[in-house]
Amino acid sequence: MGAWELLLVGLVLLLGLCGVLVPGVPGSWFVWAAILWWALQDPKPLSWAVLVGASVVLLLSNLLRWQLPARRVRGSGVNRRMVVWAGAGAVLGFVVIPVLGAIPGFLAGMYLSERRRLGRHGEAAASTRTAMRTMGESVLVELFSCLLIAGAWVGSEIWG
Repeated sequence: MGAWELLLVGLVLLLGLCGVLVPGVPGSWFVWAAILWWALQDPKPLSWAVLVGASVVLLLSNLLRWQLPARRVRGSGVNRRMVVWAGAGAVLGFVVIPVLGAIPGFLAGMYLSERRRLGRHGEAAASTRTAMRTMGESVLVELFSCLLIAGAWVGSEIWG
């Protein structure tokens, strides 16, 4: 697979990761489609293993998300800025502490957004808890699974 094709796969993966943070955009489907495209263009056992692993991870994450209680987002204080900060924190945490850092990074990004908006620690912590109960758990599960898949793809390209 050429450098341009790898770059396009990476861009579709990035689009999918951003799509996870935007309501109504099928971000996890973009991530899976990018991995499928890559596996079809570069048919090696490792490519197929990553595709099967991605399929299993996304299936499990969807099953877990369906088990989480649905809550109303309106009136909970969740806004786009908070979602962007949380997503950026998850990606940064994923890079700083591979894989496991996405969870504290997500929470830290959400808290920092609220701290900037509200100004006080107590109010920001309460707002972060409310946001996590409202929609954060579902977004965190989907984002973590997509980051895990993207990390597997990067790892297979580096060491495969």
